Parts: sequence; C-alpha cells; structure tokens
Amino acid sequence: MIADVISRLEAQIAELNGRVEGAFEFGELVRTGQMPNSGVAAHVLPLGLQPRAADSAAGAYTQEFDESIGVILTRRNASRDAERILGNLRDFVMRIVRAIAGWVPSGASGVFRFLRAGLVSSTKGTFVYQIDFSIADQLRILDD
Repeated sequence: MIADVISRLEAQIAELNGRVEGAFEFGELVRTGQMPNSGVAAHVLPLGLQPRAADSAAGAYTQEFDESIGVILTRRNASRDAERILGNLRDFVMRIVRAIAGWVPSGASGVFRFLRAGLVSSTKGTFVYQIDFSIADQLRILDD
C-alpha cells in the first residue's frame, strides 16, 4: 500500500517526483538529524490499524478495520524551490489531498479518506507538516 501511495504522489504532484520515500528513509533522516538539504521532500509512513465492527458466524470471522497512512512533508528554510512550493501551503496540501482522497489503490476494497493535516514542527530551520489518510479494509478468517 505504501509503495502505491508513493507512486501516486510522484505521478500526481510534479514537485514531489523523485522526492517521495518511505518510513525507513524518514527514520534515517530523524536518526541522523539530517533533513533534506533542498526542496520539499515527502515520506509516506504507516500509521496503524484501527479495528471496527466484528462479526462471527459458523466457520467464519470478519472484522472491518481502517488502515491509516501519513504523508510527511519536510523542507529546510534555505531552499528557494521549497519556498515557492510551500509559499501557499494550503493549495499544495489540497493538491496532495485530491491526489489521494477518493482513490482506490490496486487490489484495495475501499477508498482513501482524508483525515487531518497539520504542522508537526518548525524548528532548527526545518519545517515538518503531516497529512493523514485512511482506507477501509476487512479481515476474513475462515475455519478449515
């Protein structure tokens, strides 16, 4: 699912083409304290699963759940490209929201919903903004 979202963002948001990575790369940025040097970067992270209604019948158990992902935008203050892209933050964020919300990834049973967006931090010359989405899915367990 994460790889599909990365591909979608790179295809739909020209400014992010080649600048979208996953959780491992974001973890390395945080671990080393070396945020992207220029431009706006995005990282797609799994945020977890939220269970919903469950049902069991003879030989079958089903439970709906929501799978959430976050798109983390980062930029350093020194970049003119980042300043241009994020100069109107709301428009840029809404372009990302429109690229993901309502989209059905290949093999998924639900569509992505927009949950929230907000500033995570703006310290040490780095701006971090998070946009969260979720998609409904269903767990099915059949007794053999």
